[in-house]
Amino acid sequence: MNANTQERCDHRFAIGLVTGTFVGIGLAMWFSPRVAAELRKWASEQYQQASAQVGETVDEITKKGEGVRNDAAETVARGARHVERFAMAHSGADPS
Repeated sequence: MNANTQERCDHRFAIGLVTGTFVGIGLAMWFSPRVAAELRKWASEQYQQASAQVGETVDEITKKGEGVRNDAAETVARGARHVERFAMAHSGADPS
């Protein structure tokens, strides 16, 4: 290989590198706004769906929690009545 061929190869590589860089930057600028807008739209839709599901789940859990609370209160009240009757029966007082 002579010096002339070596010099020409070096220039071709540099020109290809610069051209590829500019083409890559141009494509990134061209596709970037569209992709970013679509990504934001998709993320917003996913957030809204997740928020709705979380709200529904919280409502269901709240209703179930209220049901458990009411059942526990009834059980405690029933137990208190049984204890009162038992205490009255064993103390000799009239349980009416």
